Amino acid sequence: MAKYDYDLFVIGAGSAGVRAARLAAMSGARVAVAEEHRVGGTCVIRGCVPKKFMVYASEFSHHFKTAKTYGWTIEGARFDWPSFLEEKDKEIARLSGIYVRNLQNAGAELAHGKARLTDAHTVEIDKVGTKTADKILIATGGRPWAPKDLPGAEFAISSNEAFQLPELPKRIVIAGGGYIAVEFAGIFNGMGVEVTLVHRGPNVLRGFDDDVRSHLTEEMEKRGITVILAAQHIAIEKTAGGFTSRLSNGHEVESDVVMFCLGREPYVEGLGLETAGVKLTDEGAVAVDAYSKTNVDNIWAVGDVTDRINLTPVAIREGQAFAETEFYARPTTFDHETVASAVFSQPPIGSVGLSEADARKLFGKVDIYLARLKPMKYAFGGDERSLLKLVVDGATEKVVGCHVVGPDAPEMIQMAAIAIKLGVTKPQWDATCAVHPTLAEELVTMREKYVPLGLGQVA
Repeated sequence: MAKYDYDLFVIGAGSAGVRAARLAAMSGARVAVAEEHRVGGTCVIRGCVPKKFMVYASEFSHHFKTAKTYGWTIEGARFDWPSFLEEKDKEIARLSGIYVRNLQNAGAELAHGKARLTDAHTVEIDKVGTKTADKILIATGGRPWAPKDLPGAEFAISSNEAFQLPELPKRIVIAGGGYIAVEFAGIFNGMGVEVTLVHRGPNVLRGFDDDVRSHLTEEMEKRGITVILAAQHIAIEKTAGGFTSRLSNGHEVESDVVMFCLGREPYVEGLGLETAGVKLTDEGAVAVDAYSKTNVDNIWAVGDVTDRINLTPVAIREGQAFAETEFYARPTTFDHETVASAVFSQPPIGSVGLSEADARKLFGKVDIYLARLKPMKYAFGGDERSLLKLVVDGATEKVVGCHVVGPDAPEMIQMAAIAIKLGVTKPQWDATCAVHPTLAEELVTMREKYVPLGLGQVA
């Protein structure tokens, strides 16, 4: 008779948990997964996927303006928020159903309810009961963070609620400067909402290359988004007409909705981790080693709950590495170095490798290749500019960073990431023949090293 009910119990049916559970079940292991919300997790239900649909919807207003320069007459175009929500929800339901079927087809059991550990091998699930497992995987992801001591914070929404607003506001204040904040700023702006972005830092997208950060801010402002930097909320007050955001710089902004995009935190609350003896980092994430194992020998954690690189593809690869190691006898770790990322701002960003600042700290001598240009698509009108930047180790000539802001940047960066991951040098990069006419060709035709103003460059 089996010592435990399951060989593996997974808490969380997001991208990481589902991948790990499926692979483990396909090995013949007895696997169960608990999910307190909808199967699919943040990415599918209230994150990457619905957000990308919102980006698509919002881009049409910009496309219509461009179409006029090409001779198209656009009459009577308008956006219907309820219709969009209906179609979006249909697709999310379909995708969630696929996740459920994939788990079932692999032989994994699914329990709907919040799960908590009562000891290192025992899990209690709401409305289901108590189950035991040889191995336990924590894959609960993250959730939006909001200040608890800010007067009026209860009036603000998070990205979770933004996907289900009963009606589209006329004015919105978005607090934050990370990728979620700038993405929703572009989304609501494209849908015709008056957008004000408030960020406490000197520029948006901390951690990205400085040229990328400043370039995106300029392009956002060109599209009519008001960007207020070096300021933050000190209070939100409800008024007869909506809300008043009181800022630390003395300004006040009126809006119909205030949205906090102030970062995300690992979702560890109520999981019973302390009962099982699982240690957390100083930042509140589950502490794990290179194999995603916690300090408790039979408990692992993957995805955003570990706060390593909070990207869905990374979470999936971590889940896969766990399953390969524990159920297929193939010890596997995921390499967290040189992971590409995309920001679906408007214009979008693709980035992989080191920023110029980080490269200079690491290598000292760095060569920079940079181009700013109008995309061909806007040759007949519009003042949008794209930015392409390569960061090169001056000693070895290895390309250590690639950053693009402009149309299809996320599509470009996937291919650039392969080359940089393999250690391509600038001469090898330059030996690649350009594809013409494209924006991407600029990446392989930049030959002159960039010298900032004040160091010999003529404005």
